[in-house]
Amino acid sequence: MSPSDWSLSSRLEQDTISIGDLPLSRVLVIKDAHYPWLLLVPRRPDVSEIIDLDEVAQAQLMTEIARVSRALKEVTKCDKLNVAALGNLVPQLHIHIIARRSSDVAWPRPVWGVMPPLAHDPEEVQQFINLLRRKIWLS
Repeated sequence: MSPSDWSLSSRLEQDTISIGDLPLSRVLVIKDAHYPWLLLVPRRPDVSEIIDLDEVAQAQLMTEIARVSRALKEVTKCDKLNVAALGNLVPQLHIHIIARRSSDVAWPRPVWGVMPPLAHDPEEVQQFINLLRRKIWLS
């Protein structure tokens, strides 16, 4: 299968806002204003684990995780980054990169299930996206 056979999971599609595409991954913002929360989704069909990618794609994914993490930390001035690939509910490989603050509603626990998602203010999320796009070279 080629990368052109790839499509984003419908669950990820409904829960995110697309920022753009890096060489391997689509960059998405989770629709939850409680946390600055991004996803990287490698544009490869039928991939559910990092080990399902070949070694070149694994290296590219690590480069993209580092680039996006660095940008998110710089933009948010967060206390800690949480980076995880879980996929228990959505098996399509996706990497969570979450900027955490000691003042956030879930601190120090994981973010999942602590609070119902909070809708983003449209202007604020667009400003956030614009800043991130510049920092991760998507503009």
